[in-house]
Amino acid sequence: MSDKPALLLYIHGFNSSPQSLKAKLMAEYCAVQRPDIKLIVPQLPCYPKQAAAYLESIVELHLEHYNIGLVGSSLGGYLSTWLNDKYGVKAVVVNPAVKPYELLVDYLGEQTNPYTNETYTLEPHHIDELKQLEVHSLRSPGDFWLLQQEGDEVLDYRQAVDKFRDSRQTVEPNGDHSFIDFERYPQKIVEFLTL
Repeated sequence: MSDKPALLLYIHGFNSSPQSLKAKLMAEYCAVQRPDIKLIVPQLPCYPKQAAAYLESIVELHLEHYNIGLVGSSLGGYLSTWLNDKYGVKAVVVNPAVKPYELLVDYLGEQTNPYTNETYTLEPHHIDELKQLEVHSLRSPGDFWLLQQEGDEVLDYRQAVDKFRDSRQTVEPNGDHSFIDFERYPQKIVEFLTL
């Protein structure tokens, strides 16, 4: 345990928001069981470079004074991996995107975030921005816990199992991209992150 106060940074996925179910479940757990944890669930900018810069600013603002742990879902898992590489903060990645630049090619053009109703346009240079955030090999595999459901209909779960092969893994059969029954995990997540 660190002598610094605890900060949990939850990083949502593509076209998601702090209103996503997993974000709410983490917030409910912290409010009831661990009110000492400072929880930050930012609404990320729609574009990768802006989202990365925003997350960087949050981590840099708190790094000196807090013990920071990350939870990243889907694209948030990809961004969490990048933040770990840069700052050494531990992360739990939930159905993480491993190669989002391949997936999001299919989403080029106008997008609407279903949570915020914000409309924006994804262009090819945004795919390049994602590629620039890729971490090719994990510096400290022990910093990660992969929570993965094989029934993920959006991402190929095998990519994550391979990427995090030297990390702690919980791989469940069935499920889906939202990670069904996530409420089983908040306490274990906080314990893994040593918050």
